[in-house]
Amino acid sequence: MTHSATAPAAVGRRIVLLITAASVIGAVSLGIRSSFGIFLQPISADFGWGREVFAISIALSNFLWGVAQPFAGMLADRFGSGRVLVAGALTYAAGTALMAWSSTPSDAHLTIGVLVGLGSAGCGLWIVYAAAARVVPPERCTLALGIISAAASFGQFAMVPIGQAFLDTYGWQTAFVLLGIVALVMVPMAGAVTGRAVTPTVSPRRFRSAMAEAARHRGYLLLNAGFFVCGFQVIFIVTHLPAYVTDSGLPAEVGAWTLALIGLVNIFGSIVSGVLGDRFSKKGILTLLYFSRAVVIAVFVLSPASIASTLSFGVAIGVFWFGTVPLTTALVAQIFGPQYLGTLSGIVLLSHQTGALLGAWLGGRLFDVTGSYDITWWIAVALGLVAAALHYPIDERPLGRRL
Repeated sequence: MTHSATAPAAVGRRIVLLITAASVIGAVSLGIRSSFGIFLQPISADFGWGREVFAISIALSNFLWGVAQPFAGMLADRFGSGRVLVAGALTYAAGTALMAWSSTPSDAHLTIGVLVGLGSAGCGLWIVYAAAARVVPPERCTLALGIISAAASFGQFAMVPIGQAFLDTYGWQTAFVLLGIVALVMVPMAGAVTGRAVTPTVSPRRFRSAMAEAARHRGYLLLNAGFFVCGFQVIFIVTHLPAYVTDSGLPAEVGAWTLALIGLVNIFGSIVSGVLGDRFSKKGILTLLYFSRAVVIAVFVLSPASIASTLSFGVAIGVFWFGTVPLTTALVAQIFGPQYLGTLSGIVLLSHQTGALLGAWLGGRLFDVTGSYDITWWIAVALGLVAAALHYPIDERPLGRRL
């Protein structure tokens, strides 16, 4: 009797420990990446680069993250998340710190682009999401992922002003070294984020069958297309909003605090999305989120530039910022089950990061050509409306696969 009472308590403690560690990893990983945009203008000015150069580094980082994520997910599905997280965190920290010694575009592409990109696949949210989804009961899965997303948003709220303070006080080179040291916090957290697929031994035939089934599933394809839009919007804003703010004649700190506000408000937004996702249609909430993003961006672009309008934009877009992530991941788990979630959600992230590549690069490219971000802002609005339309017809019913 004592054993039966102790077992659920032990499981509960494991869940709490895992979610706590996953939240710290998500906060550090997303927080540091979110601060890269504040370095765009000073680095470009220091070296005499166009904005496209460092934007390409951020774009490459996001794309390689997406390319590597399915493979990192496969490793986590097979061997557990802990080792993958440690390797990813060390690579991420090294790439961030080594940016301090970059002096050419190739250096920036290698450190921020390649090392941070590949490291992000190992220590990013999708690895900890998959680990949590394997342990947390299905009826609480979206809420658990929402809590992790909220913690990641707090990381954005905390790290962007910290990065700005490092930049203002020590210059961008030392700031990158300090951010690399902060990234090492993820290493000791990795031990608590363990767990592998429900069935530890998976035959290649069953794996191929599951991937083929996903490739034929219309809803899965629509999720991939919609998440492309999420990546475009989020990374364009994170990368180019600080420069857009200073171009408008506002202090640089306004851009940093706007990104921080997005993260702060999204703590609420992510938790609410998680609660609603466990109670109502996930595709319906995703449709509403993407439509709302499009409206908020359009209002911001049409409003006169001011501190009040910029900070208000941060608050408004923050409500709908990362709520798409737990909903999308939980919807994949709901349809296909948890066994291959690391791989299937990794493929969805590849689509997201392809959009991120385009958003970061196109923003810099169009600015260098036209001297303005206006075209890219309106592309983000149009894509938001497209994503809202794509999510509505998704079939949310579980496939009921038994592997």
